[in-house]
Amino acid sequence: MRILAGLLVLAAAGVGAWQLSPSRGDGKTITVGTTDGVTSLDPAGAYDADSWALFSNVFQSLLTFAPGGTAPVPDAAKNCAFPHGDLTTYRCELRDGLTFPSGRTMDAEDVKYSFDRILRIKAPVGPASLLGTLGSVDADGMTVTFHLTSPDATFPFKVATGAGSIVDHTAYPAAKLRTGSRVDGTGPYTLTSYTKDRDAVLTPNKHYRGAVGGGTAKPVDVRYYATPKALDTAWKDKQVEVATDQLPPGVLAGLNPSDPGQRVYEADGSETRNLYFDTRSGKPLHDPRVRRAMAWLIDREQLAATVYDGTVDPLYSLIPAGLTGHTASFFDDYPEPDPKKARQLLTQAGVSLPVRFTYGYAEGRGAGEQEAAEIKKELEASGLFQVTLKGYEWTAFQKQWATGRLDAYAVGWVADFPDPDTFGAALVGTGSAMNTGYSSKTVDRLIKDSRRFAERTDAAQDFRSVQQTVAQDVPVLPLWQAKEYVVTTEDVGGGQYLSDGTGVFRLWSLTTL
Repeated sequence: MRILAGLLVLAAAGVGAWQLSPSRGDGKTITVGTTDGVTSLDPAGAYDADSWALFSNVFQSLLTFAPGGTAPVPDAAKNCAFPHGDLTTYRCELRDGLTFPSGRTMDAEDVKYSFDRILRIKAPVGPASLLGTLGSVDADGMTVTFHLTSPDATFPFKVATGAGSIVDHTAYPAAKLRTGSRVDGTGPYTLTSYTKDRDAVLTPNKHYRGAVGGGTAKPVDVRYYATPKALDTAWKDKQVEVATDQLPPGVLAGLNPSDPGQRVYEADGSETRNLYFDTRSGKPLHDPRVRRAMAWLIDREQLAATVYDGTVDPLYSLIPAGLTGHTASFFDDYPEPDPKKARQLLTQAGVSLPVRFTYGYAEGRGAGEQEAAEIKKELEASGLFQVTLKGYEWTAFQKQWATGRLDAYAVGWVADFPDPDTFGAALVGTGSAMNTGYSSKTVDRLIKDSRRFAERTDAAQDFRSVQQTVAQDVPVLPLWQAKEYVVTTEDVGGGQYLSDGTGVFRLWSLTTL
């Protein structure tokens, strides 16, 4: 990814649309298959890439990301800026003529309401933690002003995420999540129908005005599959024309761009997978020496090669390769598996052996079950740990870790936005989204300091220091960094724009050829 810059002002010149939509208007519906699982249709109730993938199509945020871009550009906004240059006040002027399905025209009050209710509701798996620097929001006609509690150069990036989805303030309750299968947004698509864990039927929103140009996007039927194997079966049976996120590792490893009848797109991704630990007092993994012992035992190379068939890269850093501040802090501290050093740490900790704990994972999500079995095997081979595996349906799994019911749990993390901050506060800051109970004054200070730099390369040393501290405290253990794969039939184009690590899922980029 390119280095980020130019955060102080998003000029009105950025309002112009980029042309990605297909040029033909034959109205043919394109079927997309995925193993994504939508947590909630209410933006206040979901902080996960799968839900945000849908949100980026049916809602608008003030800002968004152009394909391959690393700085946000205006979408529902006409322009946005830090007006005083101190990074504590952020102001946006809305576009004219944005209308909700009810016919109401969007104004700044809808934006204020959308952010206020996220902070008020504080859903257990919602995005309130992402907005930790937001103090208050003012609305005045078509102008919205955000007042931040401390300088935050990354705030425009956060506004461009699913957490910034703007809802109709007359259609969503102020103090609780909205239920049901309707969505009232102003995105490039209208959600015609939705059945949880089955499908989302999307039709182009003829009233849409924003960053996405063209007006000739295809209708899309997104079909959700419980397992990668089920998605692979649907692909082979020609039930879907696009398969993404994610086919089985063995299938991905065997993809060949030269095979007739299909188009294969592979790119470096920013998705990471980490093993998180409940660090609270009284828990079996509370002592950092116990967690360091685990770091001496897990073999990422073996995991990537056997479970994932080489379709992921071993990760030794909280921040993935390609982002400012990436280091190999875990490789520096734990270069190769060493059971003797693990035993020494456990002896120092004075814990009973083997250390017993529960490891949770999401069933049907990629190779999560096989991964859990491999990690259990590696830990137990030393005789130092005894691991009980528990699998859960995705939504139930989220609630398990959000309520502190798991000792360890492996979760994939897709960058909220293309900046290292998304791998900082959200994962290891006090009150993080991953609910590990970890709190470090040093880490919190470094994260806060890093947000003072509008030139994001200047924050690199802060993030390196964060990772050095995390490698010693080990509230989280990085496992791997994923590549992105999209497979389409030969007569569907635009797959290369579908996903690019910015958190935007561009269904409108798909075209029939």
